[in-house]
Amino acid sequence: MKTNIQQFYIRGKWQTPASDTQIYTVLNPATQDVVATFPLGSEADVEAAVNAAADAFPEWSSLPASERQQWLLRLADAMQERAQEFAQAHTQTMGCPVMHVDDLHVLGPIEGLRKTAALVGCLADEQRTDEVLITHEAAGVCALINPWNYPLHQLIGKLAPALLAGCTVVVKPAEQTPLQDFILAQIIDDIGLPAGVFNLVFGEGAVVGSVMAQHPKVDLVSFTGSSRVGKTIGAEATQHIKKVCLELGGKSALIITEDANLEDAIRYGIENVMLNSGQTCDALTRMLLPRHLKQQAEALAVDIAQNITVGDPQDPSVFMGPLCNLLQQQRVLDYIQTGINEGATLLTGGLSLPQGMDSGAYVMPTLFSDVTENMTIAKEEIFGPVLCILYYDNIKEAIAIANNTEYGLSSGVYAKDYDSALGIARKLRAGQTYLQGAFFNYDAPFGGFKQSGNGREWTQSGLMEYTETKAFISPNAKEV
Repeated sequence: MKTNIQQFYIRGKWQTPASDTQIYTVLNPATQDVVATFPLGSEADVEAAVNAAADAFPEWSSLPASERQQWLLRLADAMQERAQEFAQAHTQTMGCPVMHVDDLHVLGPIEGLRKTAALVGCLADEQRTDEVLITHEAAGVCALINPWNYPLHQLIGKLAPALLAGCTVVVKPAEQTPLQDFILAQIIDDIGLPAGVFNLVFGEGAVVGSVMAQHPKVDLVSFTGSSRVGKTIGAEATQHIKKVCLELGGKSALIITEDANLEDAIRYGIENVMLNSGQTCDALTRMLLPRHLKQQAEALAVDIAQNITVGDPQDPSVFMGPLCNLLQQQRVLDYIQTGINEGATLLTGGLSLPQGMDSGAYVMPTLFSDVTENMTIAKEEIFGPVLCILYYDNIKEAIAIANNTEYGLSSGVYAKDYDSALGIARKLRAGQTYLQGAFFNYDAPFGGFKQSGNGREWTQSGLMEYTETKAFISPNAKEV
């Protein structure tokens, strides 16, 4: 079924674009059928949305935080009622298999929303001395620019703390995945969130996203996407000296030690990369193994990868569906060809497509061995189901290889036990480290070092990104 979106959500109402506009068509990546159309916004549409958010800010930010918390809980309950629609939207627009879509893309964000609402007490924390009172206030109008790979998850990761802190927002979804934001806007309208607190404008990043980042009435920009675009967003935002939170790319390493359970560790590493068809910014796409285990490790890895089911995302037995679109498919295939050209050993997968899936944006689970640190596939984020295997001679070398990247979003260690893994993890330069096969956790702040961005999402750390620190100095304070 095709969804024809014709309006933006601004100032608590569905509004027609300010001028005649181009219509964007969204294709199902598995079938290439049209699943949605929507209008591309203009500078005038962004202007209307930002003004609405600015007008709503004084009243919304002055509400008791406990009232804003109740709005978040109402939103979570209403999202739960439409969970199946959210799931279908993810399968239709980005090809996520039904095996994973509920937990990965729908129930997780709803849980994250409720966990954020529970942080309301953090906003009441005040630091007092005899002379100084320090509080935290809402940052202001926020521009939330979201990606296509985890569209609802990333939206809630920005929206929940922004609203709880007292901010108002203008949201731009990725062009590839508008349905998730459209459904959320419908829910927000249904529950009666005050007009102007949430505003939604569809459009291209180079137009709508750029205007949002540069707008003088926007106080904070939160962007998730590639490091290349993040640098542009950051530069645009500095024109008006606003806060910028960037969650960008990654080339994360998984260190497997010689005393780890080798089969469990390799299975974990491969499934981590192939989940969501490799389109995960914190995927552990570089697997580091002891050199003397090379033959045994490669045999295990090939067997595991070749048993991953690839196909129709509507099939409940399928682990891995297509990539987001044909453009992303070609980008990943180009990286695979580059790996072959640079001399990496292709263990399985590669340029061939799954049987009977020629029309979809599919790429087979692909493993490269004999990868060296200077190869393109070891340095650049591929964003597809491609795992690079590198070998080391001692743990000191493994740590050096893991840290030898411009990124620092995530990492992993699989060792004999937790304590052994933790000792290694403490030496890795990354915002998160998954130990002994762990998975994403909404109780852990998320964000990276180096070119992987700045700021954090989720937990109290993510909430405080949407606040400004304010100090009140009493007459008794000593002059400096």
